[in-house]
Parts: sequence; structure tokens; C-alpha cells
Amino acid sequence: MKIEPEEWFSQMDWQNFSGRTILGIDGFSRTGKTKLSKELEARLREQGLAVYVFHIDDFIVEKKRRYGTGLEEWQEYYFLQWEVEHLAEFFFGQLKTAEQLDLWVYDGDQDSRSMQTVRLPGEGVILVEGVFLQRKEWRHFFDCLVYLECPAEQRFLRESENMQSDHALLKRRYWKAEAYYEEMLKPAEQADWVLDSSTSKIGDAI
Repeated sequence: MKIEPEEWFSQMDWQNFSGRTILGIDGFSRTGKTKLSKELEARLREQGLAVYVFHIDDFIVEKKRRYGTGLEEWQEYYFLQWEVEHLAEFFFGQLKTAEQLDLWVYDGDQDSRSMQTVRLPGEGVILVEGVFLQRKEWRHFFDCLVYLECPAEQRFLRESENMQSDHALLKRRYWKAEAYYEEMLKPAEQADWVLDSSTSKIGDAI
């Protein structure tokens, strides 16, 4: 059943979380993942819980590895944008127990990556937000996973003017990958919670 984000906030019993909880916020572009993550982080901190937030787009690879590879553009986006197996082993697989992580973090301005060390709280919530989180290589690492849903036409209106002006790119690179994900992984069926962000401001462009 799909519910409003505010209803989800009120239904979750955050104080029952113990140890280190891995929580994922999955959804396509402009469904409001980042804004929901920020609001959730603030609410959890108000309740005295330690929180660390990761954005999966911080771990993409350099452009030369995901553009002009000979694959269709949607395949580059879905299969090459992230080092899926590497993240499964050295990121997702370590979130539950590691005291610190050494991660390759992407710098969009420089189109380069650098190794950064992150220290994790001993107890609290590790929040990961991003697209395609329910891949088979990653899904089982989460204790709880939320999926945001919003119609494609509404998400399009939330895009920046630059993205809206290149409708063909959205169709051939991003929307085809999203359709593949929905068909193959059925994320709304896999998720623990499905949130309706169509009437919420959490998905609005900044």
C-alpha cells in the first residue's frame, strides 16, 4: 500500500531501532529522495539517534567509463554508472559492522575520484539514498527500504530547465533504464514501504 511521507514518519517506531540500522531510500530522479533524507535525518537527530547519510551518486565513476562505451545509453547509465560489485563488497557489505570506510568519492567539477575515509557511529541509523538501490547485489544489505513513487510526467515538470529542454536524452538514457529497473526488479513490490511523493513538496526541484 502506498502512503504519504508524513504518514510514514508517524507510523515508524524509531526508538525500536537498535544497534546500527541500515535504511535505504530508493526512487527515480525527482521523486524527492534527498529532501526526504534531510527531513528524516533531522527528525532522527531530534530523537537522540546518531545518523550518517550517504548519497549513492557520490560513488559514480568518471565520464569516460560511462559515456561512449558502445552500449546503449540506458545501459551505460544502469550498468556502468556505478561499480556495482565493488560497492557491494566495500561499501554496502561493510555498513553494518565497520568502524570506518575507505571510499572512492566522485568530484563532478573535476570528473575525478579520490579516496576518502568515513567514520561510522557505533549505533544509530545509516541512511543511504539513491536510485536503483534494490539491485540484487545491494538489496539484502538493508534492514529497511523505502521506495518513493511519482508519475513520470510529474517528475519531468520537477526537472531543471536544462533537462526539460533535452527530452530525447531523458527518454533514451534515463527513462529506459528506469523502465528496465521496474520490469526486472519490481521495486515497489520489494520495498518495505512505498511512499507517494506525487502530492508532496519533497520532490520539487530546488
